[in-house]
Amino acid sequence: MFLGTHMQRLDDKGRLILPAKFRDELESGLVLTRGQERCLSVFSMQEFESVHEQMRAAPMTSKEARDYLRVFLSGASAETPDKQSRITVPLTLRQYAGLDRDVAVIGMGNRAEIWDAPTWEAYLAETEQGFADRADEVIPGVI
Repeated sequence: MFLGTHMQRLDDKGRLILPAKFRDELESGLVLTRGQERCLSVFSMQEFESVHEQMRAAPMTSKEARDYLRVFLSGASAETPDKQSRITVPLTLRQYAGLDRDVAVIGMGNRAEIWDAPTWEAYLAETEQGFADRADEVIPGVI
């Protein structure tokens, strides 16, 4: 399970050292792709296959489903961490998420997200109060 916030840096080649707590789950391979709010989603290979199976159930007659699948899958990149637990974030994905040097890698339970650090901090500052105010309305029965 992916939890927490980990502040990391991209090197000059666009490589990212995976947070230590995420390495075991991702060491055999992962998939990076576009996420919502201009971040990147990071899935273990097994989780990505599960998500893809769910997506395959979407009706091909739905334009919204086709559009979502195109954006989600066309940006996907399978990566295998090297011996230093680094992955290369492809340039197109770095550009999509506005990643420069400092990044936040956050746990989202079944996946992780990679955010430009200043963008993450601004997003968090903007949404934290809403989180406190609406927890029972957004996910009924939780907490």
